Amino acid sequence: MTTSAQLLMRARDKGLRIATAESCTGGMLSAEITKAAGSSDIFDRGFVTYSNAAKQDMLGVTDASLKAYGAVSEQVAIEMADGALARSVADLALSVTGIAGPGGSDSKPEGRVCFALARKGAKTKAHTVEFGALGRENVRQASTAYALDLLIQAAT
Repeated sequence: MTTSAQLLMRARDKGLRIATAESCTGGMLSAEITKAAGSSDIFDRGFVTYSNAAKQDMLGVTDASLKAYGAVSEQVAIEMADGALARSVADLALSVTGIAGPGGSDSKPEGRVCFALARKGAKTKAHTVEFGALGRENVRQASTAYALDLLIQAAT
């Protein structure tokens, strides 16, 4: 069974609807979720917010957080997930923001990706994964797979 089918089965069993807020994955997570036939039962919507302006306009990420922490931060990931949850009919929202590469800096290296999971009635949780300098496409694919696994775990 594919991971998108696993998510469909688990979320359907729990009666959960899902939203995504993506930056570095550029919609790959939403595309992966919707690979499973019947995904419309669980997937409400996806926000692709690549620019800071899109994060602010579509998800309500604050200018203060972007200036203080930067787009690739757990704080911004939390605001993205909270914004997706608030702007959808979803029960779960997952955000992804990171540096796919090439490039990065000493303080924010290539392959650093922040994830946040928002759930109705619960505190939003975020964490960071250092995938390393795998190359742009590999970081994006690894981030998508990781995010999908987070959603499967959350739907259990």
